[in-house]
Amino acid sequence: MVAPPDNDVLWARGLTYAHDGSPALQGVSMGVREGEILAVTGPRGSGKTTLLRCLSGQLRPQQGAVWFNSIPVHTMGPLARERLRRDRFGWIDPEPVLVPELNAWENTALPLMLRGTGRRAAKAAALEWLERLDIRDAARKRPHALLQSERQRVVVARALAAAPTVLFADEPTAPLHRADHTHVLRTLTAAARSHDITVVLATHDTATASLADRAVSLLDGRCVKTVRLPSAAAGEGRAAPAGGGRAACSLSA
Repeated sequence: MVAPPDNDVLWARGLTYAHDGSPALQGVSMGVREGEILAVTGPRGSGKTTLLRCLSGQLRPQQGAVWFNSIPVHTMGPLARERLRRDRFGWIDPEPVLVPELNAWENTALPLMLRGTGRRAAKAAALEWLERLDIRDAARKRPHALLQSERQRVVVARALAAAPTVLFADEPTAPLHRADHTHVLRTLTAAARSHDITVVLATHDTATASLADRAVSLLDGRCVKTVRLPSAAAGEGRAAPAGGGRAACSLSA
């Protein structure tokens, strides 16, 4: 297997995956550059979540290869992939999943403490991100005392506080009202640009996709279109990655 290009932090070739015999991915190939925000778009059932789960090591593709920098994720064992997700990747689900026994700041700080960060430093980082997402006042509340939109903000704060190299966001603002949706998305993308976090964002919403540097469309598990969005990066105060003409995704023959 050929190694990925040096400027691709994520690189996949020929990804194929089926759920109970039903094809979810059919030969998807793509690359994501360091510090880039890539939107993966498409209707429900097009393979967006499966693609993100294969790229992040949650699923091992049945065919094909996934590389993170120079690491072949597709050949790693379960424990090694788990460590990779803990130490280098972040994940945001479409529905907020929090530890019910922990309050908001403890849930936010949990990934840092699992890495060995001291409690005081982890708490400070957690409170900073809760503040940015306008939910610091709820830092001591447990999940059952939070609204669903508040729980989702905690999930986003948790992902950002851990300072991942790559953040995978699967419909991250699905449970939010429009006003919350816009604020959380702009906080997420601004944080990614200022902290040089690579983001792979699955969405069916065109307004959400417009905040990315590029958009890749899936249909029935295949890449059907790549769109360059140069104004999104410029609008957030950062130059778009070089090489805008290179396709992010290709349809295998």
